[in-house]
Parts: sequence; C-alpha cells; structure tokens
Amino acid sequence: MPAIIETPQWSAPADHQSRNVVVLGGGCDDALQYIKENVTAFATRVTTGRSPGTASATLNLEAAVQDAWIVIECVPEVLDLKINVFAELENLAPQDCILASNSSSYKSSAMLAKIEKQSTKTRICNMHYMMPPTNLVVEIMTDGLTYPDLMQWLAERTKEAGLSPYVAVKESTGFIFNRIWAAIKRECLMVMAEGVSTPEQIDKAWIEMLGGKFGPCKSMDSVGLDTVALIEKHYIEERGLDSALTVDFLQKNYLDHGKLGLKSDKGGLYAPKPSTPQSAPATSPPQKKLIVLDTGLGQPLTNKTPAQILSSGRLLEVSPDGKTQRVLSEGLNMPDGVEEHDGKLYYTNMGMPSLNDGSVCCVNLDGTGTTTIIPPGKIYTPKQLSIDHAAKKLYIADREGCSIWRSNIDGTNLELLIDNANRASHKHDAPPGDIMDQCIGITIAPSLNKFFWTQKGPAKGNRGRIFSAPIEIPENTAAFTRTDISVLAQTLPEPIDLQYVAEANTLYWTDRGEVPFGNCLYKAALTNEGTLAEKPQILAQNFNEAIGVKVDVGSGCIYVSDLGGAVWMVQGDGSGKKERILDEQTSCFTGLTLV
Repeated sequence: MPAIIETPQWSAPADHQSRNVVVLGGGCDDALQYIKENVTAFATRVTTGRSPGTASATLNLEAAVQDAWIVIECVPEVLDLKINVFAELENLAPQDCILASNSSSYKSSAMLAKIEKQSTKTRICNMHYMMPPTNLVVEIMTDGLTYPDLMQWLAERTKEAGLSPYVAVKESTGFIFNRIWAAIKRECLMVMAEGVSTPEQIDKAWIEMLGGKFGPCKSMDSVGLDTVALIEKHYIEERGLDSALTVDFLQKNYLDHGKLGLKSDKGGLYAPKPSTPQSAPATSPPQKKLIVLDTGLGQPLTNKTPAQILSSGRLLEVSPDGKTQRVLSEGLNMPDGVEEHDGKLYYTNMGMPSLNDGSVCCVNLDGTGTTTIIPPGKIYTPKQLSIDHAAKKLYIADREGCSIWRSNIDGTNLELLIDNANRASHKHDAPPGDIMDQCIGITIAPSLNKFFWTQKGPAKGNRGRIFSAPIEIPENTAAFTRTDISVLAQTLPEPIDLQYVAEANTLYWTDRGEVPFGNCLYKAALTNEGTLAEKPQILAQNFNEAIGVKVDVGSGCIYVSDLGGAVWMVQGDGSGKKERILDEQTSCFTGLTLV
C-alpha cells in the first residue's frame, strides 16, 4: 500500500489580537511622532471599529519580538543584511509568528539562505507598504513556500486595520505595483540622464496628466536616491539591464555629492529647500491651523443605518501642510460651515432636510465644550456661516429654507434678513421655494454695509447667482418684501461658498458646476459701492466638487476644500498653481477656516 503523505496544516498565530506587531528598521523617533499626531484621525477615517493601540520603540530585538504575532522587516535594501535578519528572527520570534519583508524589490525567497527549518519558510512572505503613510495599499506575496491560507488570512487582517491588500499569486520582483513603478522610475532617470527634460518638467507633466500631489521625481527624492539606486541595481543584476543611464547616472551626479533627496540638506533631484531657523523669532506670529469639516459621507457604509451615515461628520484640525491632523469632534449631523470667533469654533449642521433638524453649534478650539446655540427646528438647512466680529453677529445661509438668517453670537435674537420662500416678487420663472431660491454661501462685508450670498440653482445648471443686500432691512419692510436686493453676478455654473476680504475689497468664491468654468475658484474686485469692478477671474481649476474657501490674507494663499476628500492651497497671484495638501478619499470635505 503506497504511503500517504500528509500536507502540513497552517494555524493562525494564537491570540493574535493581544500580541504585538513589530516593525524592524530605523527612523523610530520620527515614526512615533507621526503616530502620535495622526493615529486618532486615522482610526476615525478608516472606520475600523477598533480603538487605536499604542506604539513604542526599543533597541532590544529579543524583547521586541518575543510576543509578536507578526514581524515586518524594514531594513535597507541590502540582501545580505535581510538574510541575516531573517536568520536571527527564526531563533528569536515565536514559532507561530509570521515573518514578513517590506522590501520593495527583493523576493522573500531570496532571504531564506540561512533559514534552517522548513516550517519557518512556510510562514515567511513579502508584505510591502506604500508611502506616504496615508496610502493604504499593501502588497502581499509568497516566498514560494508560504502557506496559501496564511496569505489570505493576512490579507483579512490588513483589511481589519483599514488597509487595502493586493495579493500577488506568484513570485514577482517588485510585486504588482512596484514592478510597474520601477519601470516608471527607470524611464524618468533615463529622460534626465539623456538631457531630454528636468525633474520639475517631468513632475509637472505627470501631475497635469494623471493628477496626484507630486510626480515621480519628487517621489524618488522622498524615498531617498540611495534607496532608489539600490532597488534599481537589483533589477539590473536580475535582468541584465544597462546601468549607465540609471544607477551610474545617480551615483555620478547625486550620490557621490551627498545628494540623497529630502533626507539630505544637499537636496536630490530637486535643489534643497532654504534652511529654516531652529526657533522662530519672538515677533513671528504662531503658525495657523486649518479647521476642516467632513460630512462623513465618504466613509464605508457597510452595516450602517441611514441615521448613522448622516451622523458621521467630523470637525478636524489640520496643519497648513496637511501632514498632521486631529479630530476635534465627531458624530456631527452633516456639518457644512465653520468660522472662529474669540477662541471658539462656530459650525452648522445641515441635518436631513426632510426632518428640518439643522442646527448651529459652538465648541472650544480644543474640541471641548460643545454647545448647541441654535437648536433643530429653527433654521431648516444651515449651510455656510459668516461672523461680524465687531458686532458679534452670526449670518447663516439656509438652503431648503431659502433664507438668510442673523443672530447674536450666542444664537439669541434670531431674525430673518432674506426670505425667498415667501417673498412677494419673483424675478425668475420658478415658484417660491424652488431650487433657484435656495441660499448656499454667505459672507459679511461690514465696511461696505452689505452682505453677499450665493444661490447656486440647479446642479451644473449655469443658472447660479451672487446677490448683495444692505445689512439692515429698510424700515417698514420685511425679509420677504425688501426691494434693496442686488444681483452681483448671474449665469454662473454653480457658486457655493464665498468670502469677502476687506483688505483687498475683493470677493472670492468656489463653484462646483460643470467644467471648464465650474469646479473652480473665482475672485472679483469690488467697487466702493459693492458692485463688480471687474469680470470674475478664475484663480484655479479642476477641483472635485469645490465647496469651502478661506483666504489667508497674510500669506496670500487661498485654501479650498472639496467633496472629493481634498484640501488645496492655491496661490493667489493668478498663476493657477495649486497644491493638494490633504487627500482622503474616504472624506467629503465642506467648510473650512483658519485659526
């Protein structure tokens, strides 16, 4: 009778939820700081349903891995070093611990030279994470002997952590994406080595064609040109490629001169940024922070009721460069507009229009002390709000209510200023309460004794308008009978939020209408009477459903948020240049402000 060969069965690491995940590599201090600043926002954004864990660093490898369920090797792309690391891990890590390599080019099978046990080889794999850390893609690949069940189990665990796993079904140098990315990097280096173009031009063309925050050359600087060279050297050795226009080019023109990229004060493909002093002068103002609202509608909908979906909004504090963020408040009911006054943030909740449950709240700058100052049932669908700081008055646009409201800063003395739903005379072919009457954006201009507001009209309808009216209603006149309303601009694609800047006597607004004239940021200078002094000018294009706008008068930059989950910084010089400083595909950003 022939012998029966039993295939070993794989068992998942026991009690993995209570055991450690260990990452081996350098840069621990920076990593811990990044985790500290971003873990709360990340846990909320990916909606894992789990509380964030803790992170710590140690130089003691044995102590670090003794209770690990997975160890991820992130040492430099030097094969001998990786081989020795895995040999050491075989002896130190638990017998059920998964051993993974974050190598971006080497197959984990190449790291098995000093592995003694066959059983160890079956729990080794590649597990490559992407940069920057906001990129949630992770690639998983067998070493040729890895248990298939382990691969799928590991993919499920990454999903639980909010990541997006992609499993390579067979060994491939560079896995899936990195193999394609290696070819892109290679061609970019050759274009530069041959003198065809520059890093700046390559990146500019890339971003214009494919989008994104930066191009391949900036990405190589971010990774480090020494690492780029090591990765490409491996491809050269494996495939017999010519090194003259890639590794040799980098070595001669950059590496030999200490130009390693962003981690080097000598720069890389890009020239180094001017050095900044270690401490700012005493007269320098404190760095401003962005406050951004997220409706929460971009988050996963699985197992959520409609009520839970509509109460997933967040109030975020974001650094001006977008690198760090903090959740100040969550569970908001479709937040839309936000402004700061006297150390407090005032924001609107649109609620669900059919329930007439919109509200206005205020909260301390640190997220504590939330107070509802205008309760549900008073304003139908509050959208953007604006604050007259001297008079301590709130101005609020009401979409479904087709109105503009004003109240004291504490929400008392609520009064109607514009009542389109009931006004006696209509200047368009629509009944009262029609979408043409809906008020969206609002900004106050005390120096002109006016306020301005938008009525966007139908989506992508090119029937949007911007209106103005004096701050005070004329005597013997009601909000629905006043005749002192002026049309500032009309036949606009779909104007949304707006801001008046007194220093320049200029109006800025976002438009989420159809391209090419929609999904833009506009500005228009005004006369001393508050009428248009010039034709509206487009400052930036190609947003993804542009909503919020905030002008930083000091720097000349304008911040724009969109429903596509991006926050942009736009140069106010008319150059059309804009930079995506925050990109979260699971967010739908609305209003924003600076504090």
